[in-house]
Amino acid sequence: MHSPVTIESVRLRQVNLPPKVVRTDAIQSFVTQETILLTLRCSDGVEGTGYAYTIGTGGSSVLALLRDHLAPRLIGRNPLHIEAIWKDLFFHTHATAVGAITSLALACVDTALWDWRARHFALPLWQLLGGAQASVPVYTTEGGWLHLSAGELVEQTLAAQAQGFKGAKIKVGRPHVSEDVARLSAVRQAVGPAFEIMTDANQGFDRPQVLRRAAAFEGLDLAWLEEPLPAEDVSGHRQLRAQTSIPVAVGESMYHLSQFREYLEQGACSIVQPDVARIGGITPWIKVAHLAEGFDVPVCPHFLMELHVSLCAAVPNAAWVEYIPQLDDITTSRIKVEGGRAHAPDTPGLGIEWDWGVIASRQIADSRIAKP
Repeated sequence: MHSPVTIESVRLRQVNLPPKVVRTDAIQSFVTQETILLTLRCSDGVEGTGYAYTIGTGGSSVLALLRDHLAPRLIGRNPLHIEAIWKDLFFHTHATAVGAITSLALACVDTALWDWRARHFALPLWQLLGGAQASVPVYTTEGGWLHLSAGELVEQTLAAQAQGFKGAKIKVGRPHVSEDVARLSAVRQAVGPAFEIMTDANQGFDRPQVLRRAAAFEGLDLAWLEEPLPAEDVSGHRQLRAQTSIPVAVGESMYHLSQFREYLEQGACSIVQPDVARIGGITPWIKVAHLAEGFDVPVCPHFLMELHVSLCAAVPNAAWVEYIPQLDDITTSRIKVEGGRAHAPDTPGLGIEWDWGVIASRQIADSRIAKP
């Protein structure tokens, strides 16, 4: 009888990546991507690497939580017991859950475990998790930022359409509603009726304002209005959904399965957008996707396209992958897009090939935890 595989060591790194373009929305600017990498080495000789990110604040806190509290608890554990490990770490951090720092730390562990599992069984992640569809439609968010003029938005969106994208996201939340309407109208007139326009308010509106904006947006045939209100305002989203024909999308600022359950139970959203890092990893992400399927609600995840392409391919109700390059500086692999669709990688694991030489040259933190 073979001995069970165990986790022998954990390595933690942080790499800060500046965005390729200026990114602004209704409430913030994307200053730098603090990328936390966690690599497990197991007794079978196979490694698994997971990661999470911030947009400029808290990366060192995620790293400290992993180094001081979570990573030591992984040593000697069986990496096949992903659900048990997730639950153990979640309850171990009960005093700091549910919240972004803890969820991001959990995601680093969980995505590394799934990467190891897929590599161990020599399967692409999307097939290991269900293999529902080999490709998913893709829209672009590398553009559409709030500081851009209407002319710049039109130019960028037409370029995206020419490149084969099926849709593009435009940020909303300019000081007056007429500015948002003018920007969106210019883009709609330029791209025609068959191209999807997604909008994102980044939680920038209050209840009276969002009702006014949504009414003004009617007739532009928008694919969705994303995060129109603060994420904690479930009843406000329910009220909005009852008063507009525009689909209401939420999820990037939610950190636990139960928060998605509450939205779905109350009929407060039309689309869910779980972020695999912010919800705590692949294990809870898949649960959200299947929960949404039970409510006949599509999944259109936030950011992290290099990982989300595999998760979307794993489930039947994923409708879109969000194209916004995140890891180009530290990877040798690239997401494959053909005919307006993102194709899931066919290599074992997450399908992300890390450039360890570049990572070593750019990392600002590096620590190891192993058996004493």
